[in-house]
Amino acid sequence: MGLIINSGQARSLAYAALKQAKQGDFAAAKAMMDQSRMALNEAHLVQTKLIEGDAGEGKMKVSLVLVHAQDHLMTSMLARELITELIELHEKLKA
Repeated sequence: MGLIINSGQARSLAYAALKQAKQGDFAAAKAMMDQSRMALNEAHLVQTKLIEGDAGEGKMKVSLVLVHAQDHLMTSMLARELITELIELHEKLKA
């Protein structure tokens, strides 16, 4: 569950950061993106433990919840990357 919770939190914070950037509050946007990065790092730690536990040997049963968790992580990573670019564009436009 840590994978879903942390990756979802990372994505939510990134979108909140984008909203702040649109309003011109780049300090708040940066703070939220930093929090988003920390949440994503926590999700990565959970993912790493799962991968280490399996060791590529098929020891772990793959459930629908695990697939869903991986999907959350990947979409959160993509969202953060794109939102980072959008925030930079907003900064340039407001300069």
